[in-house]
Amino acid sequence: MKLGKVEFCHFLQLIALFLCFSGMSQAELSRSRSKPFFQSGRSRTKRSWVWNQFFVLEEYMGSDPLYVGKLHSDVDKGDGSIKYILSGEGASSIFIIDENTGDIHATKRLDREEQAYYTLRAQALDRLTNKPVEPESEFVIKIQDINDNEPKFLDGPYTAGVPEMSPVGTSVVQVTATDADDPTYGNSARVVYSILQGQPYFSVEPKTGVIKTALPNMDREAKDQYLLVIQAKDMVGQNGGLSGTTSVTVTLTDVNDNPPRFPRRSYQYNVPESLPVASVVARIKAADADIGANAEMEYKIVDGDGLGVFKISVDKDTQEGIITIQKELDFEAKTSYTLRIEAANKDADPRFLSLGPFSDTTTVKIIVEDVDEPPVFSSPLYPMEVSEATQVGNIIGTVAAHDPDSSNSPVRYSIDRNTDLERYFNIDANSGVITTAKSLDRETNAIHNITVLAMESQNPSQVGRGYVAITILDINDNAPEFAMDYETTVCENAQPGQVIQKISAVDKDEPSNGHQFYFSLTTDASNNHNFSLKDNKDNTASILTRRNGFRRQEQSVYYLPVFIVDSGSPSLSSTNTLTIRVCDCDADGIAQTCNAEAYVLPAGLSTGALIAILACVLTLLVLILLIVTMRRRKKEPLIFDEERDIRENIVRYDDEGGGEEDTEAFDMAALRNLNVIRDTKTRRDVTPEIQFLSRPTFKSIPDNVIFREFIWERLKEADVDPGAPPYDSLQTYAFEGNGSVAESLSSLDSISSNSDQNYDYLSDWGPRFKRLADMYGTGQESLYS
Repeated sequence: MKLGKVEFCHFLQLIALFLCFSGMSQAELSRSRSKPFFQSGRSRTKRSWVWNQFFVLEEYMGSDPLYVGKLHSDVDKGDGSIKYILSGEGASSIFIIDENTGDIHATKRLDREEQAYYTLRAQALDRLTNKPVEPESEFVIKIQDINDNEPKFLDGPYTAGVPEMSPVGTSVVQVTATDADDPTYGNSARVVYSILQGQPYFSVEPKTGVIKTALPNMDREAKDQYLLVIQAKDMVGQNGGLSGTTSVTVTLTDVNDNPPRFPRRSYQYNVPESLPVASVVARIKAADADIGANAEMEYKIVDGDGLGVFKISVDKDTQEGIITIQKELDFEAKTSYTLRIEAANKDADPRFLSLGPFSDTTTVKIIVEDVDEPPVFSSPLYPMEVSEATQVGNIIGTVAAHDPDSSNSPVRYSIDRNTDLERYFNIDANSGVITTAKSLDRETNAIHNITVLAMESQNPSQVGRGYVAITILDINDNAPEFAMDYETTVCENAQPGQVIQKISAVDKDEPSNGHQFYFSLTTDASNNHNFSLKDNKDNTASILTRRNGFRRQEQSVYYLPVFIVDSGSPSLSSTNTLTIRVCDCDADGIAQTCNAEAYVLPAGLSTGALIAILACVLTLLVLILLIVTMRRRKKEPLIFDEERDIRENIVRYDDEGGGEEDTEAFDMAALRNLNVIRDTKTRRDVTPEIQFLSRPTFKSIPDNVIFREFIWERLKEADVDPGAPPYDSLQTYAFEGNGSVAESLSSLDSISSNSDQNYDYLSDWGPRFKRLADMYGTGQESLYS
């Protein structure tokens, strides 16, 4: 009868339990005559027990406590006078002892992988006196291992790589499984490896777990990844052993085993002749099944008639060959080009050179297409020269352009006026002859850079551009003049022959041989007795004194005319006046003052005295300004700010008003109380009510005259009082005023009633008074019309 794996394991466990029980039943206490034991109050006795190791099988699954062994002392006569106690690791919790018989049992399931052994102490005591009859002794309970743990791959799952085309037996990776069972007891922890998935490509060493290639020439381009399942089994792989598995992902890495190949033997591209230099003409790519650095390409033109016209480079990202233009294309000169291009791997692997050449070639034909091109000038730049004295309409030079197309269309010329804003030049539309249109001045603009446009007659949109640089040649048309505005002085104590100024000249012209100036005094000034001129022959001249003693009282300023001639042909000249001031100088000849008015002061006053007088005057002026400022500040209001205390005017309409002359506003409180005391000295540090108490008194007269006089008084008072602030005031209409062209409309002075008043004249005033005429007319009908 065949047993299953589970039944076979249980059978082995029963046999092991039987062997343990039979061995432990003999592990009782035996006598020993070697060591005595002393008890308190007794004579010396011999030790009567020696311990051995106990063994107990792990993973016991029975319902009753597992018997471990028996403790027995020779002193025990079996009458119950001796009791046994147990202490140490697991005592009472895992291991218990029958104090009467000394039998030890395990009450819990034990796992050797958690704890392999337990150390305990046993003692035999007299039951009555509770004193030891044997010395305390230590013993060990070892847990017997069974195969209850399968192998485990702690580092799994695994990933590994191996180069493609590797020979058989190339190591890929090593896997390791661990078994928690006791490696020193039996075969429970002896592991062997096997491959469950991955044949026939890979194999594994049974004892070491090293995975190796098992087939030659594995091609990454065919399959680049494999999944392996590796098994580890204990009990040396025998039946009944436990096993564990892990997965290993093996990737084939690339090698340069594929040469590049062009998909086509020939290519053709059409390119317009107007394509600029450095433009891309085409992109071609050789196919390579490899990846990464093994697929990197190098392209080159090995043959053809376009070697100098085109070039090819590689795009590092796409590994394409990029064909670009090196020279301008011309359909009229050449209509097509043929290129033979080679592609090769940068780094070839010598192991695979036998597979064939790692390069390939293809043919590229480039067809040039005709394009309507703009006219082309015979020269990119036309340099021309013309004298600034040339007449308007004179010819300067000629430009020429032609149509490069086969049609050879006629060309018309014009000047781009953005480059000739002043319109100095003209060009003949048919011949290209450039002439002057205005007078030229080299000193204004020495070089004119103009652009000439050439357009096809049949297609004006095709415009070519030519560039002309016209240099204006100089003529001697500018007279020399002083190089700067000289400030020349001469000391009163100057000596004869003393140089007081060195002068030079400038000329706007630029003669080819450089400037040469000649200096002299004019004919009128050559015989003067004050100054002379010396030409230094180096384009400079010196002004010298001819006498000693200059006095500002007599003459403070001298004007010396200087005649300057240049070396041009013909030569030009000019007269420039040099202003010379007479000054008072110190001992070193440095001018101190050149003001002639200083001599008007008394001769006895020195310069220091004059300065002291000026300082005193300035001090007095500052003190006066301070005093005036302080007085103005005292007059400012202490309570009210004129700029901020602006109150609303209160307007009463109890009476009619003053017409065109009613332009002033007055204080309301003053109008309500006319009997007030007038004080012309108003204070700005009190409120308006207090100011009103200081106003002058008037007799109470019930007539409009009171208001008229009162208003005029107030007006005069306001006009003469600079300190009166603009307080709240009342606009009064106590009298009508004078000067109205319509005369009075008021009925205040009328002694008749409305029925007696005649307003018929309102109808004569025009349409603007029609409403009043209707209201105050004599007819009753007009009142309601």
